[in-house]
Amino acid sequence: MSELIISVSGLRGIVGSTLTPEVVIRYVAAFSSALPAGPVVVTRDGRHTGPMVARAVQSALMAAGHTCLDAGIAATPTTGVLVRHHGAVGGIQISASHNPSEYNGLKLFDRTGRVIPAGPGQQVLDRFTSKSPEWASFDKLGEFRTIEDTTIAHLAMVASICDVERIRRRRFRVLLDANNGSGSVLGVPLLEELGCEITLLGGDPDGLFGHPPEPTSENLSVVLPLIQQSNADICFCQDPDADRLAVIDERGNYLGEEYTLAMCVDHVLLLTPGPVVTNCSTSRMTQDLAEKYSVPFFRSKVGEANVVDLMLAERAIIGGEGNGGAIDPRVGLVRDSFVGMALLLEAMAAREQPISSLAGELPSYAIHKSKIEVPAEKVSAALDALESHFSDAMADRLDGLRLDWQDKWLLIRASNTEPIVRVVAEAPTEDEAAKLCRISSEAIANLQ
Repeated sequence: MSELIISVSGLRGIVGSTLTPEVVIRYVAAFSSALPAGPVVVTRDGRHTGPMVARAVQSALMAAGHTCLDAGIAATPTTGVLVRHHGAVGGIQISASHNPSEYNGLKLFDRTGRVIPAGPGQQVLDRFTSKSPEWASFDKLGEFRTIEDTTIAHLAMVASICDVERIRRRRFRVLLDANNGSGSVLGVPLLEELGCEITLLGGDPDGLFGHPPEPTSENLSVVLPLIQQSNADICFCQDPDADRLAVIDERGNYLGEEYTLAMCVDHVLLLTPGPVVTNCSTSRMTQDLAEKYSVPFFRSKVGEANVVDLMLAERAIIGGEGNGGAIDPRVGLVRDSFVGMALLLEAMAAREQPISSLAGELPSYAIHKSKIEVPAEKVSAALDALESHFSDAMADRLDGLRLDWQDKWLLIRASNTEPIVRVVAEAPTEDEAAKLCRISSEAIANLQ
């Protein structure tokens, strides 16, 4: 159990090793036991292990007395929409996000269609680790039902936030890399609705990934040359459960996931200024944009649930994480690659500029990431030492230690699953960002 990757909103593990039917059933029981009476939506991201995990999830829900509304293969943001659309009391997405194919996992949703926040999530984890499952009697078992149309509600909501006709008139040529995840299930109908000419990669949602699933520059090296070969205006690259979106421009240049959120924020604020929320490891491009448009900017702890909590508290009109996860409350409180597609296409149409030009208008920064082995008992002293070492920076202990200067920042956070701290630095150049990470590593090494 200790080898599972566990957070307050879900868990992941290697199927047949750390993630077994028994673990799935116990975790679902821990979740469902605190839910009110009512149906629960179940979806999965297309991995070949999904059907097996789904059967365990479905059985556990019905055994706990809940009707299971099965939506088959669907994106994570679609799960949130379906929970609300069908009046469910919760939802479970079966996905390991960007982890390799041997992994699978469970992500939990509350009745508002968002990933469950930290408090209820911790309660689920406590029950999972300390209590035996509670089952309904034979005459109170739940039913199994199938949701026949899983996309229409989500598609309509995404279409409602953009000027569909303006986008249609441009007849954009789009290369969509769903990488055999769940993204094509809604991605293709949405792009067709927006009048796009689509070249589809990995459209069969069978989990047999054409390249490593996380949409990083290195993993997308096989996709980069195809953008010019297909004469596309833009390339959208999704992770397996389609809550993250990376972008390649019309020249075949990887813009990445940080630019996704920043360009979406730029477009939304241009039309409707309002508060913005990102987590503390997201590029400061978004903070700069908030300052440009003179709107409030707020920074949360790392984690989608934390971003959503702060968005609700501050009534943010847009937010998200720098991993390509834009969150637009008009559609839902979930990271949503389809929201990103629609907003970026609308921005290109409205400004009559290619995506490379929109990216070029943003502030330019470079992010560097590294990790340092630090025993858990020494993390606190390590953070204290770094704060003292960088005494010229503004320090924040919201989530680990974040140090801010006028044009750069450094974040050091302990891992929840390994005896390491993760270090993220952003600066005007790659050399400066890497230097911050290197100095941090040296300072911690000297402490040990």
